Amino acid sequence: MGVFSKPAIEQLPLIRNCMPFSGIPLIDLSQPDSEALLIEACQEFGFFKVINHGVPMDLISKLEAEAVNFFSLPLSEKEKAGPPNPSGYGNKRIGSSGDIGRVEYLLLNPQSFPSVFGQNPDVFRSAVSDYLSAVRKMACQILELLADGLMIQPRNVFSKLLMDEQSDSVFRLNHYPPYPERQALSGKCTIGFGEHTDPQIISVLRSNNTSGLQISLRNGNWISVPPDENSFFINVGDSLQVMTNGRFQSVKHRVLTNSSKSRVSMIYFGGPPLSEKIAPLPSLMEGEESHYKEFTWFEYKRSAYNSRLADNRLVFFQKVAAT
Repeated sequence: MGVFSKPAIEQLPLIRNCMPFSGIPLIDLSQPDSEALLIEACQEFGFFKVINHGVPMDLISKLEAEAVNFFSLPLSEKEKAGPPNPSGYGNKRIGSSGDIGRVEYLLLNPQSFPSVFGQNPDVFRSAVSDYLSAVRKMACQILELLADGLMIQPRNVFSKLLMDEQSDSVFRLNHYPPYPERQALSGKCTIGFGEHTDPQIISVLRSNNTSGLQISLRNGNWISVPPDENSFFINVGDSLQVMTNGRFQSVKHRVLTNSSKSRVSMIYFGGPPLSEKIAPLPSLMEGEESHYKEFTWFEYKRSAYNSRLADNRLVFFQKVAAT
């Protein structure tokens, strides 16, 4: 699967892989202690794994099969669904600021789909719609548990932004082909998707059973996340970091290519309406100074997507401490 031009890929840096990390927070959403564990995970990692998530496995398997079928098509057929402006098929180029990676992808707006989806567009649309409905419900459950843990009222202060009809959420299907040639020569891996944080409120990630995802710890060390095709991984986004005044921290992450197996991932990025004002919540500000200026999601999205992946996008919206 996947056709890549060599000149662009040769420019990608090589990174030595790291050992899998066994300390990723694991949270069972069916247990009464999940609320406290979620708060702790968002504060310490900005990242965690959830089980007993309520998303039926048949919806997951159906969508993964459709994604594999699409990415197996000839490049000329896939390109009929592109370019990703804003929705559609992309290959190697990530965004508009010059970032590249060994990845091909479908970027989808849940409210609208490209006109071409391989051989069975209606089946593909149905698989995406059913999956997103279940995943958004799970994301909202997590956000409401977080609001409970922070003792914020109303408890839908975060989740209502995802449920809003004008929610600017995005769905992404990524395919990372194996790349044994470079790793065999150097013992290192090629960047599939460069390091970055997600600008939205929350990201819900699921992949097949192929490794590649890495996150950065607070001390700057990178760790490899063991794959688990039956669970979901959750990222705190920049917007949630701002709304909690930095109590929760968005997580920097990246994807390295696998030497022998393809990696297929699906990510729901839960975002607010474009006109929504993003700022620290007053109920979390008692006795605290605001660390961030108020901005609309449209303003931050425009700034983030005009930046390079690795840029600290929030730096322009942070308040300078008085001296």
